[in-house]
Amino acid sequence: MKSIVVAVDFSNATPEVLRQAGIHARCHGAQLRLIHVIEPEPSYAAYGLTPAEFPGMHEYQREAKRLACEKLNEMAKEISMGNPDASVHIAEGSPLRCIEDYVAESEADLLVLGSHGHGAIASLLLGSVAEGMVRRAKVPTLVVPAAPED
Repeated sequence: MKSIVVAVDFSNATPEVLRQAGIHARCHGAQLRLIHVIEPEPSYAAYGLTPAEFPGMHEYQREAKRLACEKLNEMAKEISMGNPDASVHIAEGSPLRCIEDYVAESEADLLVLGSHGHGAIASLLLGSVAEGMVRRAKVPTLVVPAAPED
């Protein structure tokens, strides 16, 4: 095992996702590749606007990317203690598509991601990235349950 992709969404599942990924990386001497996906900037064309006419959204998107990159780099430093180096990747778009593409691009041997356990109705309405990745993944996928909320 050479490469493990770790999908990070900064939820309450993230600490355990990172812990489990770190255990596997140490056991197999694998490199960790953390990915966070940001929702795409909305299309301005549908409203007859250009990004220049609605700069607030563009600025919000840029700040979201900056903060996500900062957080992901901090996590990579923490998890790298005792592990091979961890790298970070910020993607923009559909979480399923971006994670699937990054797993293929990274030639990953394992995908680790969290599950929120929102229940059947929420999964039906919102979809579930974990569930979708289990169905579509081309590599073994470890789904880590979120910690129970206090």
